[in-house]
Amino acid sequence: MTALDPLIYAKLLRTNSASLSSLLLKRGLRNTAVRGVRPLAAAEKPMVGPAVTVRYIPAREDIDGSSYSSDPSNQQRKAIDTIPEDHVLVFDCRSIAEIAGIGAVLARRLVYRGCAGLVLDGGVRDTADMAQLGLPTYCLGPAAPANLVAHHASDMNQPIACGGVAVYPDDIVFGDAEAVIIIPRQYVSEIADEAVAMEEQEEFLKLEIESGKPTLGVYPPNQETLERYEAWRKARVEIV
Repeated sequence: MTALDPLIYAKLLRTNSASLSSLLLKRGLRNTAVRGVRPLAAAEKPMVGPAVTVRYIPAREDIDGSSYSSDPSNQQRKAIDTIPEDHVLVFDCRSIAEIAGIGAVLARRLVYRGCAGLVLDGGVRDTADMAQLGLPTYCLGPAAPANLVAHHASDMNQPIACGGVAVYPDDIVFGDAEAVIIIPRQYVSEIADEAVAMEEQEEFLKLEIESGKPTLGVYPPNQETLERYEAWRKARVEIV
């Protein structure tokens, strides 16, 4: 697994899921927002990190008994015990909301490992406890039944589906209060630069709208608006 460049990470912290979604759309990537997941708790900054993936398939009674939790072949436990620092653990729970993909005890191991966050298109148990851990967690909602009721962790670090989106190991996962966006690694550097520029321009466009200007010609900006923006941007640079 490859760590994310600190400069790219810092740039992504300055953007949001809406901007990233738009920039990916410009590259022809339409299906990038994980459907249905919501953050368990509010966060001061976005969740950002490379993906470590785990796939759940339907449980089978002769394999997924109570002893399987401590089986060395359990791919869920392997992922939790080996996830690199600053990576995001992404579970394919087959969009089953009523079964928990993880709970607060195992989540504590992720905190210890320095995990950047957790995304699963399924439920989470111990949600009140989970919300207090400081581990960014995006899920379909609370669910009491343990994962072995319906899930068998078949493999890790393979391409998976999460909330209808393809997630490959080492993709960059971005989550904020609005959405979780999956960014293919090959695009992340250029998108980070463009996202910072987009945020700056949109800051100016909001000021334009607030000043009473009509939306036409401002959003999206015409040449006259772009010229005003460049003057505004240069003035800010000179002040700094």
